[in-house]
Amino acid sequence: MLHTMLRVRDLEASIAFYTGHLGMSLLRKRDFPGGRFTLAFVGYGDQAGNTVLELTHNWDREEPYEIGTGYGHIALGVPDIHGTCAKLEAAGVAILRPPGPMKYSSMVIAFIEDPDGYRVELIET
Repeated sequence: MLHTMLRVRDLEASIAFYTGHLGMSLLRKRDFPGGRFTLAFVGYGDQAGNTVLELTHNWDREEPYEIGTGYGHIALGVPDIHGTCAKLEAAGVAILRPPGPMKYSSMVIAFIEDPDGYRVELIET
């Protein structure tokens, strides 16, 4: 898989969330004036060897996007889920489900929310 795309209303807030809170790097960003949109790619490594996240910002969009019923979540592995969630919560990130074992499993997970309301699952690795 090359990338997953999310439409975002505030590109700078989304870049700050994924790079600042979740430790990704901004890999590239390009404006498309003719189409009035910007693409920003973030991830934990270059796209040649990693799946990355494409943040699409349509310049004229003012109202929030409807996430819909088909979208699930993005999942990221973290080594210390309790410490990670404590730092995120202290920084104002919404913790939708605190760290704990997944139902019917010993896997420890948590859910957080990005600036546009997309769910991000954290899985302790």
